[in-house]
Amino acid sequence: MSSKKKRNNSTIDQVLTQMVLDIFEKNGNKPLNYKQVSAILNVHDHEAREVILDILKDQAFMGILKENAPGKFQLLELKTYIEGRVELTNDGSAYIITDDEFESDIFIAPRKLRNALNGDRVKVYVYAKSRGKKKEGEVIEILQRAKMEFTGIVKLSERFAFFIPDDRKMMHDIFIPMAELNGAKNGIKAVAEITDWPAEAKNPIGRIKQILGTQGENDTEMNAILAEYGFPLSFTNEVEHEAESIPDIITADEIARRRDFRDVNTFTIDPFDAKDFDDALSYKVLDNGNYEVGVHIADVSHYIIPDSELDKEADERGTSVYLVDRVIPMLPERLSNGLCSLRPNEDKLCFSAVFELNEDAHILNEWYGKTIIHSNRRFTYEEVQEVIENKQGDYYQEILKLNALAYKLRERKFKNGAISFETTEVKFRLDDTGKPIGVYVKERKDAHKLIEDFMLLANRKVAEYASKLGKGKNKYTFVYRVHDTPKPEALASFAQFAARFGYKINTKSDKETAKSLNFLMEDVEGKKEQNVLTQLAIRSMAKAIYTTKSSSHYGLAFDHYTHFTSPIRRYPDVMVHRLLFHYLNGGQSANADHYEKLCQHSSQMEKKAADAERASIKYKQAEFLKDQIGAIYSGVISGVTEWGMYIEIIENKCEGMIRLRDISDDFYTLDEKNYAIIGQRKKKVYQLGDEVKIRVKSVDLTKKQIDFILIND
Repeated sequence: MSSKKKRNNSTIDQVLTQMVLDIFEKNGNKPLNYKQVSAILNVHDHEAREVILDILKDQAFMGILKENAPGKFQLLELKTYIEGRVELTNDGSAYIITDDEFESDIFIAPRKLRNALNGDRVKVYVYAKSRGKKKEGEVIEILQRAKMEFTGIVKLSERFAFFIPDDRKMMHDIFIPMAELNGAKNGIKAVAEITDWPAEAKNPIGRIKQILGTQGENDTEMNAILAEYGFPLSFTNEVEHEAESIPDIITADEIARRRDFRDVNTFTIDPFDAKDFDDALSYKVLDNGNYEVGVHIADVSHYIIPDSELDKEADERGTSVYLVDRVIPMLPERLSNGLCSLRPNEDKLCFSAVFELNEDAHILNEWYGKTIIHSNRRFTYEEVQEVIENKQGDYYQEILKLNALAYKLRERKFKNGAISFETTEVKFRLDDTGKPIGVYVKERKDAHKLIEDFMLLANRKVAEYASKLGKGKNKYTFVYRVHDTPKPEALASFAQFAARFGYKINTKSDKETAKSLNFLMEDVEGKKEQNVLTQLAIRSMAKAIYTTKSSSHYGLAFDHYTHFTSPIRRYPDVMVHRLLFHYLNGGQSANADHYEKLCQHSSQMEKKAADAERASIKYKQAEFLKDQIGAIYSGVISGVTEWGMYIEIIENKCEGMIRLRDISDDFYTLDEKNYAIIGQRKKKVYQLGDEVKIRVKSVDLTKKQIDFILIND
């Protein structure tokens, strides 16, 4: 048998190559010939030794080994293996993002990916640098798949079927055996799961796991977005049964264990279309003239027992998901809209943070514990805003005083260096079929800020309380919400860009940076560049995450911060309630590693939920403009890339792209440093924040893409 025939199985070839290269690593990279390598591997068969010689020559040709002297080989670079996450590009090549922030990304050519998919965690063999090029390598092992399920379209032929994924970074269609179609018809939108990917096969093999419906229908497309980001479309029978079996009677024994707030004026303030109310405020004037404000949060942890089916499901989901036209709750409806929801005129179990404040909103006393409340009134934000503006209506004295206290808390927060990012929130008016018939921008007024400031107060004070438990290395484990300081280079880049609009950012200290950013946010409000500058400022910031490692929250300028106030829709809040209750009752520190893993998962699910929400907005924007092909609008350049400019329409905030190939008056290239594209002959510059006129060229609902044509003056 020839060495070529012996090596026709690429998996065996890969393993053998790895063993050969390992020998050089383990032997201090001494020069070795094929006989020495064969001896170390205990290979004595002539043909097998020929295979090893072929491998040595192949690896020398690829630049992994070098041939120092005839027949003597050595690794070009000793540190050859690295782990990281695959980030695919549009041309099918990839970069490996490593865990080491000082390690540069590794380029992987398409043929060297070895069936790795976008987001997968992989082990990579890194070639030595040559001729000043970036680091390159090849995937040698897939350590963990990012996802095995995809949404897309079923394509049938007589004897077999293929599944075309929606995900543009999934470069392979999935082969579906006829027996695995599960009733799916040609052209139907579905969820497919990869079940196998043989080493020699070009395409993975899979099965249709779930039929979503007809492409283009609202329910189909919204469910496809949820499935794409890994959120289940329903609860299992076990979870639903567990939720239904929870008794709704509050026993006298349970009431006796709690502080009773049922006689204190209490109300909720939420959006008009809210179904779950997880926070309420109580208000009372004390005999000494101070104010007692109770922040009462639904006691979800009372109903969800650790390691129960409900608990596992809530942990796995991590968060509720808010799409344009629906909410996918973290908890079944019986809990989210029933038992745990702080509905008016009903006794409800809460976990509360109660504060005594003076006229200047300084905290004189604080108390944390389990309570029972009875909400007197369910307010909408609009109703409370009316009370604030007209100084009359239900509970107007309580609301006006709470608003005045909230103002002082807010003022102090900004004085201490908090940053005010007021982004515009786009909302759609939908018809009965879910089709968008209008777009509007949601306003944030005093009523929203009143609730927000008291929730921030509770979150901050709970975190401060927990941070003081234990000493030194024996600090008690807790779940924090942390936000790191921005990287100086990112901030400097943003400051340079903001200066083009006449805004000065002082980056001498965190406090000065925050102060000048707030001036900018105030100044820019209502101007055409508001969204661009706000989004760019947010992008220059670090991302907030959940962790057990106590650290400050840069954006809020709090030394300690957590999420305590939304356990119906966020799992970290459930963890915070459990830990706080455990410590209030004399419990010892919980296992940090266990809670850190839960925190990491919650942070990941939070990002997925935000991505799903953005995808639903992009879909509705595309759907809204589908009937407006040829319409002309004014827009602002909201992003620039090497292939085009993103434009946000001023009137309706819909975002689309002008592709560089569609601008015919010059050849344009990207100036990354200045967020601009520049014509090579006429030197015309289009920069982030510039206002332009566009025509709607085309809309692709499947890809959620809107294309514009630039209209030159």
